[in-house]
Amino acid sequence: MSRIGIKPVTLPAGVTASLNGDMLLVKGPKGELSQKIMLDLVSLEMNESVINIKKVSESRLAAAMWGTTRALINNMVTGVSAGFEKKLTLIGVGYRAKTQGNKINLTLGFSHPIEHELPKGVSVETPSQTEIILKSIDKGLVGQVAAEIRAYRPPEPYKGKGVRYTDEHVVRKDAKKK
Repeated sequence: MSRIGIKPVTLPAGVTASLNGDMLLVKGPKGELSQKIMLDLVSLEMNESVINIKKVSESRLAAAMWGTTRALINNMVTGVSAGFEKKLTLIGVGYRAKTQGNKINLTLGFSHPIEHELPKGVSVETPSQTEIILKSIDKGLVGQVAAEIRAYRPPEPYKGKGVRYTDEHVVRKDAKKK
């Protein structure tokens, strides 16, 4: 069993956390995030710069939520202090990306261009036509948007064309042999 919940979450300088009922609010230089905490399964002990998470009972659900709650709080603290980013690369002839406000226009070999509207809280940069950089303070949100963009044209195994994460390795297959 993982014991990630034992580790305390340290708050860097400039980050504050407050608990109002069952909502945890974390404020930092990049913004603020809130998360509902299941206080019937875990309890929070908050000091000035440290948050400790404790299990309320010894049930399996409490043990599972112990580590999950710690990871969510740590992601919130990291997000409001440093932020998160995902990088995507377009590989293929004629595959292009271009930003227009809160939308990203994708040309991915279909008969029509794709316009993907970004949710509030996610910013996008396109340093070149084949690179997309998504930034946000919410780790789950930036990962979801990156997965939605990748889902338009996932990398295929024969030529490797498609939208992939920059650090993703695509296993290539051999072509049919005679």
